[in-house]
Parts: sequence; structure tokens; C-alpha cells
Amino acid sequence: MRDWLDSGIPALTGHRDGPPLVPPGSAATAARRYTDRIAAISGGRVRLDGARLLAERAAFTGFRRGGTISAGRHCRLLPTADGWAAVSCARPDDPVLLGALVCAEIGDDPWPAVADWLATHTGAELAERAELLGVAAGPIEAVGPEVPEPLGPRPVAGLRVVDFSALWAGPLCAHLLGLAGARVIKVETPVRPDGARRGNPEFYRLLHGGHESVVLDPGAGSQRRALRELVESADIVIEASRPRALAGFGLDAAEFAESGGTWISITAHGRASDRIGFGDDIAATAGLVARPDGRTPLFVGDAIADPLTGLTAAVLAMSAPADGSGRLWDISMSAVVAATLDTGSTTVAADESAVSAPCRREPIGAAPESGRDTAAVLAELGVRPG
Repeated sequence: MRDWLDSGIPALTGHRDGPPLVPPGSAATAARRYTDRIAAISGGRVRLDGARLLAERAAFTGFRRGGTISAGRHCRLLPTADGWAAVSCARPDDPVLLGALVCAEIGDDPWPAVADWLATHTGAELAERAELLGVAAGPIEAVGPEVPEPLGPRPVAGLRVVDFSALWAGPLCAHLLGLAGARVIKVETPVRPDGARRGNPEFYRLLHGGHESVVLDPGAGSQRRALRELVESADIVIEASRPRALAGFGLDAAEFAESGGTWISITAHGRASDRIGFGDDIAATAGLVARPDGRTPLFVGDAIADPLTGLTAAVLAMSAPADGSGRLWDISMSAVVAATLDTGSTTVAADESAVSAPCRREPIGAAPESGRDTAAVLAELGVRPG
């Protein structure tokens, strides 16, 4: 329990007007184990408290616990005909998609219509329709823990990391590799910059300070070739897209791994699934919820699946086969969360004075403007973007 109390997560768990709650499972302990391993592999260069990283974003944003409404306010836990479900409404197009989900026209507030529909439909029906529509939603259910085990330790100082990821999980992985001495090059497209750029600027700076930024359009022939050249120059690639998205860029994860590289693939529910998700709904649907009354689920922390997955991905990236061959790491965020749960763990109320508040590290270095380093990086590779 001590790891949880020190993590800042109980301060973000529970009803807004109720006591902080210590959630079930061992995510905080697992997070500390991951940062201990990173410290050892980096020769002490990276010394962080993994448990405290789980709540770090809230120290920048001021998010608070909200019970059945997520700390970031974009996800809700709602009853279904046969249980409970998590539904996110985080993107500009999500209200329209939620209207299609419930077969109704909805206004600025989609939640009443969504709640009414869920009350007469099962979690399985929700999951099926959400996958078809690309909605981040699903029933709360235990997910079998299928998290790959790290291989032998591999220092990353001096390695080149090409990071296609966005938001929190993938960028946290890239941030940790950068702290360990890797050179990190962030890649965005002109039409899809990292949505986190619109979030808290200091938190974005924390995760991207000291990195380089490249913007390339895979729809343009010469830039598509430049993108492939950049990937081929990498030692490690990080991405958080469904496989078909990167394939549309002309990139092949399996081919990259076969050539000796390390490919970190982060998805909501595994590369074989078309379901999408964000940190709050993924954690809840994987079963990480607090139930102080034994029945009603409440959110745990702030999008906790993101930092927990980022830590896991960094540990895997800092491992490699003994024979020097490459590896494609298929990292399911829901599986990462589920692996920290056990049936004997329960929710416990905590005294406010015994609970640590979320704490922040101070950002180091400037986060690059989008595309700032495109010309320099491609010139270094001898590539002309056109």
C-alpha cells in the first residue's frame, strides 16, 4: 500500500467530495520496479520514481478526482444492461460518433443520450459498435495479462530513436530513452500533429525537451521516401498507431525488426485488434477501477494506462536479444494494466494526510516547434524532401 500512498494516485481516485482511495492492484509497485531497472541499465544516469510518474501530469494540469468522471473530464463510467462501461469523448468528432453509436441526434452534451442507450444494451453490444465506429469505449472486464517479458539489458546511449507516437504513453517512453542518452527524433505529419501540443505546455516540454522535430507528408512521393530513409536510419522506432496506419505510410514493422531494429508498437488492445482507446477508458475496461462500495466503479488516477505503458515500453526498448537480432514489441495497453491486478486486492479509503499529492519534475530543455529540424535531419541523411 505504501507505493500507492506515495504515488499521488489516491489523491486522484474517489469521489470529488469523498476521501482519497487506495485502488486495487500493484501498478505503483510495478512502476517503481520499472524505473529501478531503467536506472540499472542506464548506469544510474536515469533515477526516477516510477510510482510518482503515474500521477505526474495532474501536477501540471491541476486535475482532481471525479468519481465516475475521469480527472481529465473526457471519460465517464456508466451502467449498461449487464454491468458497467467506460466511454470517452475526447476528440472533436467524438460527439458525432457517439450519436451514430446510439442512433440519435445529440447536441453539445452527448452524455444523456449515451447513458439512456447503455441502460438497455449490453457491454458486448457496446464493444461491437464502438469498434466499428472507432469510438473509445467498452465494458469493464478483466483482460488476460499478455505483456511481453524484457530480454537482456541493452544500454541506449548514442542510439537513434524515431518517435511517431503522440499524447503520453509513447512520448514518455521516448523521454526516458532520451534521458538515458538516446537521440530522439519526433516525427509528425502536416495534418496530424501531436494532440498533446494543445495541452499543458510545460508537461509537453517535460516529455519533449531536447528532442528534434521532423514533419513529413507521406502522401507526397519524395517525402514518403524521406520518411522511409529516416526510419531505416533508426535503431529504435516508437509508434502508437494501428498497424494499417503505418502500412499506409509505406512502413513495415516486421521488416524493420528483421533487419535488426527494435520496433515499439503501442496499441490500446494489441496489434491484432481494431479497437481504439485512451488512457482512462483503457485502464477501466481492463479492470483497474476503485469500488469503495463493492459495486459502483470509480476512475483510478489520471489516464493511468498511459504512464504505466510508457514505462513498460521503455524497459522493453532497453532490452534486446543476446544474438543482436531485432524485435517487434507488441504492447497492449489494456494488457499492461491488467497484469497489475489480482483477485484478492480491494479498494481502501485513506486519510488525506497520509496521501501524497501528485508531484512534478521541472522540464529541462526546450520542446522543439513542429518541424524545426526537418531540413537538418534530412540533410544529415543525404535526403532531399522535395
